[in-house]
Amino acid sequence: MAQLGVGIGWRPEIADAVERLPGLDWVEVVAENICPGHLPESLQRLLDRGVRVVPHGVSLGLGGAERPDAGRLDALAERAVALGAPLVTEHIAFVRTASPALEAGHLLPVQRTRDALDVLCENVRIAQEALPVPLALENIAALVRWPGEELTEAQFLTELVERTGVRLLIDVANLHTNRVNRGEDPAAVLAAIPPEALAYVHVAGGVERDGVWHDTHAHPVPPAVLAILADLAGRMRPAGVLLERDDAFPPEDELAAEFAAIRSTLEAAAAGSGAPAVPAVAVAGVGAAVPAAGGVPAAVAAAVAVDGGSPAAGAVPAGAGAARGSAVPGAAAPGGSSGAPAATGPVLGGAGAQAASGAAAAPDRLPAARTRVGLEQAALLSALVAGTPVPEGFDRQRVRVQARALAAKRADIVAKVAPELPELLGGRKAFREAFLGYARRRPLPGGYRRDALDFAEHLLVRDLPADPAARRRLTVWWRDRAGPKPPGRIVRWARALTGRAA
Repeated sequence: MAQLGVGIGWRPEIADAVERLPGLDWVEVVAENICPGHLPESLQRLLDRGVRVVPHGVSLGLGGAERPDAGRLDALAERAVALGAPLVTEHIAFVRTASPALEAGHLLPVQRTRDALDVLCENVRIAQEALPVPLALENIAALVRWPGEELTEAQFLTELVERTGVRLLIDVANLHTNRVNRGEDPAAVLAAIPPEALAYVHVAGGVERDGVWHDTHAHPVPPAVLAILADLAGRMRPAGVLLERDDAFPPEDELAAEFAAIRSTLEAAAAGSGAPAVPAVAVAGVGAAVPAAGGVPAAVAAAVAVDGGSPAAGAVPAGAGAARGSAVPGAAAPGGSSGAPAATGPVLGGAGAQAASGAAAAPDRLPAARTRVGLEQAALLSALVAGTPVPEGFDRQRVRVQARALAAKRADIVAKVAPELPELLGGRKAFREAFLGYARRRPLPGGYRRDALDFAEHLLVRDLPADPAARRRLTVWWRDRAGPKPPGRIVRWARALTGRAA
């Protein structure tokens, strides 16, 4: 199959601009934001003209302590089939805890420990079995660092690939974020990635405030991120590169200029490598990255797609079965009638991949590992969204910054779900200030629409806004949406005092 090429994240706000974008090869869509059978007309037009669409999930939480939710997996699989997608993508992150039941509303970093890696690998295998196409996982940006980490990001990603055969979606903007916020070296991660494990690449913008980099997807892509993309492209040829923009959308010409800058960066890196333009090898339905120099490695040659896109038997990710944490792909033993090196291990990036021999955690260890990971994640998430004490060993200031970022993102989503609220409260600034006060010790309830109603109820209980006319308008708004028999004032007061979500 051909390479993906250069694409952009499809969003309703820029749908028309995306359709007109010169040189568009493919798009990515947030899986949870579309409904199979009722696709937006713009997205359907792109499909009709042959533009490939890849669903990108944000809610599985494969790095969480619990087994992946079967309903969420089924929904992601349904979207992959509806879009005719060659693969689906998700994140190396946790987004919720079961005990207590808390939602982050955002992607949070997984502990780089053996326990967390064991849990993640098992969850990935469960997801691979449930999905009809290969799965690729994205590295995430983080503001906080877990205490007592046992692996570097490079080691964590390499062993994840070796043990599960999962592909990687490398976000170079997230590598830059972690360099600024956590002192991590992007080059070390890029050097560790087996080229054949790379599915595609994300590029996005952000902003630095008080020495902290915020991965906003609402600012232009900075030169530092393009430099990391150039480094990656100088090491290997990614099958696809995608521009992400989620908010504060620029004029169409500015968006096109950012898109063109990405293509120019890739072309310059290819020219600078001095290597021939070797086409990508199709692995499990998607063109895999190839090295920028030196031709196709043995492990990739072993994974050449046959029989309509299925990987050749015995294909493995580079380094499978090698020493843990090794950044150097292991050499395959010679053999095989075709002349290609023979290998044993998991199918590279395929659905239902098995663990590399000897690398999987003992089954009897997993329940205890899930418990330990769950307790640690619950303590951090509770501090972030419910105002409980920061767990020992964390940078308290960074946790506070992360908590504010989560609350601010929550406010932005509620403002989109219920755009009347900022108007009723006198503008976006007044809305945000009031919402952040409400959210400080009130975790996200059963979704953002419920959150908007609870926020309005919270204001009315406190006789806010102060203007009687505005308060009456807010009351009407809330009653129209809260159901045929909204709770009375006494019930609302009781909820406010107990902090219980409606």
